Amino acid sequence: MPYVLGIDAGSSTTAAAVSRIRGGTWTRPEPVELEPGSTAVPSVVYLAEHGELAVGDPPAGSPDGERKARDFVGRVGDDVPVLVGGRSCTAEELTAVLARWVVDRVTTGVGERPEAIVLAHPSGWGAYRRGLLHRALWEIGLGDAVLLPRAVAATESHAARGFGGTTAAVYTLGGTSFEATAVRATERGGFATVGLAQRLDEFGGAELDEILAEHVRTVLGRSAVGGRSAGGSAPPDLRAACARARRDLAVATETDVLVRSPAGPVRIPVTRAEYEEMIRPALRTTVDLLDRAVRWAGLAPDQLDGVLLAGGSARIPLLTELLTARFPGPVQVQAEPRTTAATGAALAGCQVAARSTGVRPARPAPRSPAPDRRHDPADRHGVAPADQAHHGAVPDRYGNELAHRRAGTLDRYPDEARHGDPTRYPADTGYGDDAPEPPPRPPVRLAPLELPKASRLALVRGRGRAE
Repeated sequence: MPYVLGIDAGSSTTAAAVSRIRGGTWTRPEPVELEPGSTAVPSVVYLAEHGELAVGDPPAGSPDGERKARDFVGRVGDDVPVLVGGRSCTAEELTAVLARWVVDRVTTGVGERPEAIVLAHPSGWGAYRRGLLHRALWEIGLGDAVLLPRAVAATESHAARGFGGTTAAVYTLGGTSFEATAVRATERGGFATVGLAQRLDEFGGAELDEILAEHVRTVLGRSAVGGRSAGGSAPPDLRAACARARRDLAVATETDVLVRSPAGPVRIPVTRAEYEEMIRPALRTTVDLLDRAVRWAGLAPDQLDGVLLAGGSARIPLLTELLTARFPGPVQVQAEPRTTAATGAALAGCQVAARSTGVRPARPAPRSPAPDRRHDPADRHGVAPADQAHHGAVPDRYGNELAHRRAGTLDRYPDEARHGDPTRYPADTGYGDDAPEPPPRPPVRLAPLELPKASRLALVRGRGRAE
């Protein structure tokens, strides 16, 4: 049975969803169990004994602290490599390994390869980072995968569940990362990011858990029973207990943080009101960043049709309260927000696969694109139209809008790494490939550069220095 696959490779966890053709139409995307009983797996890659990269935690008894890598997705484009068991890897290589593992896992379970693969990535990426990841995917056998900003994927998921607006702010709070993005409907029926995405790479549910863990340590004191083991380090289960308490407080008004100690289990009661007071300053900062992302897009809060939430840590009642107080429009969050971007990526995959399958997805009524409300001749940040390409919206080949660099900056990747197979994507979908291929460039011959001996010596001495 033909199907499409959507993948959301997050900094802390990775989720996937599939949509199948049934009865002559595409079904609603369903999250995939990548591990028994779980629709999300940790975004962890380790160096196996045979020298190949594998996904997950190393086997028990191995020095996993030296052999595994995490939080690498947000590092795509960094010049500093990631060391995995002494092996130097790029962040895009590790992300491609993670995506390939998901594709193989789903292909094995279904029995055939998907008709289309859409991978959601951080919304603030420009053409350079997307090109690096596309090249890495191409080298690992996923050159036909389509890259989609996470905010666009999340908006597609919300649109399929009733959001009918044309302009929205997308708030994504994951385990170890946060991003805020403004999106707008396009003339081709899809969505696109506008303005500059705001991102925090070291803030998410894990940071909120640490705030609660510090409260637990304060309540118990610094004794061996309270928050510290005999070796002087925090109990290994304290962070996990705080994560469970955070999830419980999303639906309950009080819970207990259960901590093991040499004297036996210790229960620390925590109410939702207490917890909200602990995390309020941190969440208020993220709301400020969302407001900044909206204003960078040239919009005011009252011009939004809604605020859309995504990410595994987004179901916090206080978060909805803070967003409602700042933005007049409705705030929407799904029952399982950690799979929101994955299901939205699968919905985009239905559009991508329309040519090969002949089945087009049933989409909501066509949206009228929102007018461009950016200030003219200069926006409130003092950027004139000639410079708005630095932060404004420029559509790319897949219907996305990117915060491009200023004019004159060269793309540093080959065309095949950026676009993949130009015949793969339909021309009349929201994420199609409707731009003609540029004519081939004439050959350029460069004469070899002969350096004087002094310059060569300077190069040797200067190797290894950071620029």
